[in-house]
Amino acid sequence: MEIENTIALRPSFSKDVDKSMEEILENAAKIKLEVKENYSIKISDPHIFFFITLAKRKYYSPHLQIELTANEDKTTNIKGLYGPDQTVWTFFMFLHFIIAGIFLIFSMIAYSHWRLKQSTTLDFIIMGLMVLFWFALYFQARINRKKCQPQMHKLDALMDRVIEF
Repeated sequence: MEIENTIALRPSFSKDVDKSMEEILENAAKIKLEVKENYSIKISDPHIFFFITLAKRKYYSPHLQIELTANEDKTTNIKGLYGPDQTVWTFFMFLHFIIAGIFLIFSMIAYSHWRLKQSTTLDFIIMGLMVLFWFALYFQARINRKKCQPQMHKLDALMDRVIEF
């Protein structure tokens, strides 16, 4: 999977395979025991979650979630989504909402100051800082995604092994 030049921070994919949904779920259950030292596989109905074990996990380590959908011709459609740990993603989104909230508050304050013919310099400085912080968050996420690519490829290989087993 080539993700280096995409803008998405949580890459996704979709593909069809010639195995039934039940076969893939059985394969995942078998492989789950074989790879338990390095990976954790959780199966929840038509969803399979691939994680790196806690001992080998870094704060930027990805996880892979795939959703299986049975097609009429006995094949299976697989939709996958790579993402960071749920705690990291929640914190990342929290920071985005805080930055957006501060930006919106100071834009309203700047409008009020402008209407009252008062200085808006401080308001625009804070709004500019929020834009810089937002860009800093985005580029930090890109750096983390680049760091986790070897682990993403390992999770991709594990998923291929579950599908082809």
